[in-house]
Amino acid sequence: MPFISYAQSDPQAFASVLFGFRADKAAATLPATTNQTLFTITGGRVALLALVGQVTTVVQTQVCNTKVTAAPTTGTAVDLCAVLDISADEAGCLYGITGIFADAMVGANAGATVLPQRPIVIPVGVIRLNTAATNTGATKWTAYWVPLDDGAVLA
Repeated sequence: MPFISYAQSDPQAFASVLFGFRADKAAATLPATTNQTLFTITGGRVALLALVGQVTTVVQTQVCNTKVTAAPTTGTAVDLCAVLDISADEAGCLYGITGIFADAMVGANAGATVLPQRPIVIPVGVIRLNTAATNTGATKWTAYWVPLDDGAVLA
């Protein structure tokens, strides 16, 4: 089967060739000035190749600095991006991270977002969403990843 035909007949399988395994976090309300677990890593280290969030319910209009962190089971949590104020983000707004920890999370309304410039290695633990305020609104998330250790899983 020609390459392009394969990509068209099974786009999810084609995406897995490019981006690894996919994990989805169903829509959930924003955490109230705290952390919300998006994904759990077990069995070893993984390489995070893509992380995309989408607003499913409009975010309340008030300052809400938001970031994504990796919190290992052993050791200290690391911010995977700097904060982004998500005040009044519209339904459909897409969030992404660049893969450079000092860069703010990207939220460019419903039109587009970014994928990481480089993979991020994350040990056993959790990836979480952190908010600095209690805002109404909800998001859903998708991660693409590959295992670095035998038995590693991101779910």
